[in-house]
Amino acid sequence: MSPARAVLKTLRPHQWVKNVFVAAPLVFAKHLEDAHYALRAALAVAAFCALAGAVYAFNDVLDVAADRAHPTKCKRPIAAGHLSERAALVVAAVLALAGLGTAFALAPMAGVWAGVYLAQNLAYSFKLKQVAFVDVILIAAGFILRVMAGGAAIGVAPSPWLLACTGLLAMFLGLGKRAHELARAKLAGRDVGTTRAALAGYHPTAVQWSMIVLALATIGAYVAYTLDAHTIHFFGTRNLVWTAPLGAVGILRFADLALRKAGEDSPTDAMLRDPLFLLNGLAFGVLVLMMVY
Repeated sequence: MSPARAVLKTLRPHQWVKNVFVAAPLVFAKHLEDAHYALRAALAVAAFCALAGAVYAFNDVLDVAADRAHPTKCKRPIAAGHLSERAALVVAAVLALAGLGTAFALAPMAGVWAGVYLAQNLAYSFKLKQVAFVDVILIAAGFILRVMAGGAAIGVAPSPWLLACTGLLAMFLGLGKRAHELARAKLAGRDVGTTRAALAGYHPTAVQWSMIVLALATIGAYVAYTLDAHTIHFFGTRNLVWTAPLGAVGILRFADLALRKAGEDSPTDAMLRDPLFLLNGLAFGVLVLMMVY
């Protein structure tokens, strides 16, 4: 494996799709067609992609010993010896500085939220990812920080409804991933703690019931947002509520991938390859854009 490919694989660019949440304020503030705002949002997304890459590289250095003993993570470039730990740390530092610098250049508060995001992820990598439920809460907080930074970058305060939907959805997705890991460890006959330390603190039934509650709360919050008087006035339509069923289908499909396909890849990876999930997500996005714009 070439050094460039090893670095790219370590940075996990396929995971950067999560940073689309940085651009959520741009869409829902009705500035998507404004080139000035769109450029600032794009730079904010790029900044968070750099920060995410830095976090992945740093995390792989911290976990190198455990990854070498893992059946699949042993193939990661650092664990496999294709990328040195020193080189990975240099790449992480450069990307972290570039990401923070870009965010601060866009707006001071964008830089602050980006800095909090980086600090939170470092705390997660060092210790907090080993604490059940705290790890999922931190993942959800990371998505909220993305939205906050994206809003600050274009000078728009994100709607409390947008933040609520983001946080609830992120917690649902995080618990779905934990439920999948629990089922996969059981299927393979492994102790759950050997896969991820925090898993020892999760009980499958509790996780599944938490997912049901979060799914209902997410859909409920989105419906409430679409029916809010300010939303109807701002977008000039009451029809946004009709996109809620598509949102529900996406949530149910993810739950199916997480709970019924334990022998396959992570549900967060599987959903990006699942035709039903992708087509439903495309339909949801197109309908929202049509109604908003």
